[in-house]
Amino acid sequence: MLVNRLYTLVKRLALGAAMLGALSLSGCASAPPPLVDAGPVPGSDYLIGPGDNVNIIVWRNPEVSQSVPVRPDGKITTPLVEDLEAAGKTSTALARDIEKALAKFIQQPVVTVIVTGFTGIYSEQIRVIGQAARPQALPYRRGMSLMDVLIAVGGVTEFAAGNKATVIRTVDGKQQQFRVRLNDLIKEGDISANVAMRPGDVLVVPESFF
Repeated sequence: MLVNRLYTLVKRLALGAAMLGALSLSGCASAPPPLVDAGPVPGSDYLIGPGDNVNIIVWRNPEVSQSVPVRPDGKITTPLVEDLEAAGKTSTALARDIEKALAKFIQQPVVTVIVTGFTGIYSEQIRVIGQAARPQALPYRRGMSLMDVLIAVGGVTEFAAGNKATVIRTVDGKQQQFRVRLNDLIKEGDISANVAMRPGDVLVVPESFF
């Protein structure tokens, strides 16, 4: 199966990565700028987004401690606090805002916020469209590669034109498009095709026309 083949390739890629100093994309028209594995990770720099789950712990006040989802409008509702904006904030910033809101009801509240389900804001997601087995938006993780994305979406369909796939990326405010070689990566195990991904990337997998 394709998924099993993907996992087998992961082992090859792990060995090959040690011999590759840097991975690069082959551009549609010209070589793309060097790729940097940069982006938010769950932790102090992670920005909460719609679809995330946050665990709110209020010290010595378990009755108002609760795990809640971030609504599509980016807000959360907790006991004593309604419609508080959460999207675009770090867990620490959200905790301070909740403390301010709870101060009307609790003396010197101490709040801790833990993100337990990660989706992230739109600009921190990788979106996969076209002939992927399961097209979807994925939360970006630091160091995420093209292979990681393919595993997450279950590979590509039998109708995919893998070597004609492209990554649409915004660089310095300008949208650029680069060619990626999915067939070479999946079928041939070509580790040079396993490029680094960035937050906000869109992977487009076109259909093959026979």
